[in-house]
Amino acid sequence: MEFESARERMVEAIDPELETTAAALRAVPRHEFVPERWRDLAYADRPLPIGGGATITAPGIVAEMCDHLALSSGDRTLEIGTGCGYHAAVTAEIVGAGNVYTVEIDAELADAARKRLTELGYGAVSIRVGDGREGWPEHAPYDRAYLTCADRSFPDAVVEQVRSEGLLLAPIGLADQRLVLAKKLRDGSLDRLDCGPVQFVTMQGPDV
Repeated sequence: MEFESARERMVEAIDPELETTAAALRAVPRHEFVPERWRDLAYADRPLPIGGGATITAPGIVAEMCDHLALSSGDRTLEIGTGCGYHAAVTAEIVGAGNVYTVEIDAELADAARKRLTELGYGAVSIRVGDGREGWPEHAPYDRAYLTCADRSFPDAVVEQVRSEGLLLAPIGLADQRLVLAKKLRDGSLDRLDCGPVQFVTMQGPDV
């Protein structure tokens, strides 16, 4: 009950633009994705360490990303950077767990996320261990794709795997990161919108 009231206060403080986003934040028990030592801070609007140099994204940023992507039920969604699985769970609440495909380079994080998501009822979320820059071509095309880690640009493979008129969202840049929303046009190019400064961990793997 304590966690539920804290979660409600968190959602009220964040005040997402879309009700679907607010409902998803209310539904997902963020404390279950946070290491025990940080659990008292689970509903603070801040990132927290989860091990391996990774963090769980601040819930306000998760909400902002869901709002920007305007996620809807049934949207096939690609996530790059599973981490602890929290963002995937929030996305799954909106689009349906069977429509979420997420890639994580750290096998231990991926295994822990898979176990946690299954225990919490999100077992239909698909997780692959691999380089996020390669996306997950077997399940393309995607309606939406987002990165939870910063890179120099949108990975070419991920762009290719999003359908025409689909949306991509990512922190772009390394030292100076900007959250960039992009619509994939019919000719394959991207129409970009700068959504402001952010600070994410950088993408692991070969720097291409």
